[in-house]
Amino acid sequence: MIKTYRQMLEVMTPRERRGFYWQVLLLFVVGIFETAGVASVLPFMAVLSEPGSIHEGRILPRLYDGLGFTEPQSFMIFLGLATFCVVMLGIFAQIFALYTIQRFTNARAYSLSSRLLRGYLRQPYAWFLNRHTSDLGKAVLSEVDAVVNQTFMPAMKMISNFFIAGLITALLVAIQPFVALGAAALLLVCYLGIFVTARRWLTHFGKERYVANRERFRIAQEATGGIKDVKLMALEDSYIKRFQGPARRMARANTFKGVVGDAPRLMLQGIAFGGMLLVILVLLITGSGSLGSILPMLAVYAFAGLRLLPAMQQVYNQITLLRFNQPVLDGLYEDLKEIETNEQGLARVPEGEPVHLRERLELRGIEYAYPNTERAALRGLDLAIRANTTVGIVGGTGAGKTTAVDLILGLLDVQKGEMLVDGVPVTKGNLRSWQKAIGYVPQQIFLTDASVAANIAFGQPREKIDMAAVERAARIAELHDFVTRDLPQGYDTLVGERGVRLSGGQRQRIGIARALYADPDVLIMDEATSALDNLTERAVMDAVHNLGRRKTIILIAHRLSTVRACDTIFMLEHGRKIAEGPYDELIDSSRQFRAMAVGHPAE
Repeated sequence: MIKTYRQMLEVMTPRERRGFYWQVLLLFVVGIFETAGVASVLPFMAVLSEPGSIHEGRILPRLYDGLGFTEPQSFMIFLGLATFCVVMLGIFAQIFALYTIQRFTNARAYSLSSRLLRGYLRQPYAWFLNRHTSDLGKAVLSEVDAVVNQTFMPAMKMISNFFIAGLITALLVAIQPFVALGAAALLLVCYLGIFVTARRWLTHFGKERYVANRERFRIAQEATGGIKDVKLMALEDSYIKRFQGPARRMARANTFKGVVGDAPRLMLQGIAFGGMLLVILVLLITGSGSLGSILPMLAVYAFAGLRLLPAMQQVYNQITLLRFNQPVLDGLYEDLKEIETNEQGLARVPEGEPVHLRERLELRGIEYAYPNTERAALRGLDLAIRANTTVGIVGGTGAGKTTAVDLILGLLDVQKGEMLVDGVPVTKGNLRSWQKAIGYVPQQIFLTDASVAANIAFGQPREKIDMAAVERAARIAELHDFVTRDLPQGYDTLVGERGVRLSGGQRQRIGIARALYADPDVLIMDEATSALDNLTERAVMDAVHNLGRRKTIILIAHRLSTVRACDTIFMLEHGRKIAEGPYDELIDSSRQFRAMAVGHPAE
C-alpha cells in the first residue's frame, strides 16, 4: 500500500502533488462533516424519547433558553430540522468531495497520457527499434485509464472513506467505548482475515491480467493490421484461438477480483445484524434497563452503521483494487521513469540557422552498431555526395544501406566519425535544421485515413495546409492529373486507412509529393520502388528524374535498373564502401557490381 502511494506521488508533477495534499485535507474536512451529521442524531433522539432531557446537561438547556423556546414540541421540531440540515450538509460535502476526486484523477489521466506520448515521441529513433508499437499505444490509451480508474481513483476514495470510518468510530468510542471498540475489532478482524488470505492471489491474478491484456492487444493488432494475409491464408480461426487464450485468462482474473472484492459485504450483512442485537443487549445490561433510555444511543449506532459499514466495505474494496492493479501502475511507473530519465539526457536544443546543401554532403569514417548487437552495421564508411546530383547506394542484404540513410536522416546518432554539410559538422545543435532540408520516401508509405491533401501535407492542421505547395509537390510527383481527373473530390478525396483505395504506384507518388511538400534540398528514397511492378517503377522514377539538377537525390535500391541513370553509385558490403562510380564504369571495374548486375539485369 505504501508502495502504491509512493509511486502515485512520484509520477505526479510538483504542482500535482500539492493538489493531492490539498485534496487529502479537503477529504478530512468532509469526514468531519459526515461525523457531525452522525453526532447530531444523538441530541435529537434523546429529546424525542425523553422530552425532559431538554433541561438536563449543559448544552441543551442553554440552547433552549438562548433561542427563546417556551415549549418542548417547538424545540424538538427545531432539533429535527437542525439534524436534517447537518446530515444534508455532510451529504453535500460528500458530493463535492466526489466531484473534486473525479476532477483531480481525470486530470491525471490527461496529464499522464500527454506526458507518456510526449516522452515516447521524444525518444531517439533507436529506442523504438526494441519496442512493440502495440505496447506503446496500449500504455497511452488503455493502461493510463486503467491506472487512473483502478488505482488513482480507488486510492483517493480510500482516503475519503478511511477518514469517515475513522472519525465515526472515534465518535462511537467517545460515546460508548466498550461496544464501539468491540464492533470495530470484529469488523477489522473479518476484513483483515479475508484480505490476508486473498492477498497473494490478488497479486498473482493482477499480474496475469496485465500480461494477458498485453497479449490481447498484440494479437488484435496483428490480425487487423495484416487482414489481407489473414484472409488470403484463411487464418481467421487461428487468430481467434490465439486471442481467446489471453482473453479467457483476463476474464478469470477479473472474476476473482470481483468475488474477493464483494465477498466481505455479503458476509457482513449477517454480522451487522448480529452486532446490532449485541449492541441492544449490552446497552440494556449497562444502561437503565429501559428500551426508551437506550433509544438515542441505538439510533446513533444505527445511523452510524449506515455510514460506517459502507465506508469500511469501500476501503476494503479499494485496497483490493490497488493490490490487483499494482502491476499496471508498476508498468506505467517504470515507463515514465525511463523516458523522463532519457529526456534529461536528450536536452531539446533550439533550432539553429537553416542548413542548405549547396556543395557537398560527406560521411567520414562513420561507424555504427545497433544496441544489443555485437556486429557493427557500418565500419569506417566514407561517402562524398555532390549537391544537385543523383546518387545510388546499392548492396546486398545487410550491407548497411538503410543504416547509412538513417544516419544521414539524423535518426541514428553517429558513434564514431562525422557527417558534414558543406564542411560544417551536423551536431545536435543544427540537426533539426538539417532534417528540415530533407525529404524522405520510405519503402512502405504510411497514409492516414484522411484526404489526399492532408496526406501530402502530413502532420499539418487542416487550416494550415498550403494548397499551392500541395499542388506543386503533386505536379512534380506526376500525381496532379490523377487527383484532379480520376478522384471524385480531387485533393479532398479520402484515401482510406493506409491508402487501401489507391494502387501501389499512387501511394508511392503521394509519398514522393509528401517528401517534396516542404521543397527540401535533399530527396532520399529508401527502397521506395522495390514493391512496384516494372511499369509503375519506371513511371515513379521518371517523376523523380524530372527534378533534374534542382535537388540532391539519394536512391537506395536492390534493383540496379532503379539507379542506372544516377551520376554516382556507391556499392556497400558489410558496412563498408567497396566501389563507387557511374553505372557503366562500375560494370567494368567492380567484380561485385557485375555479379549484382547479373542477378539484377538492367531493364
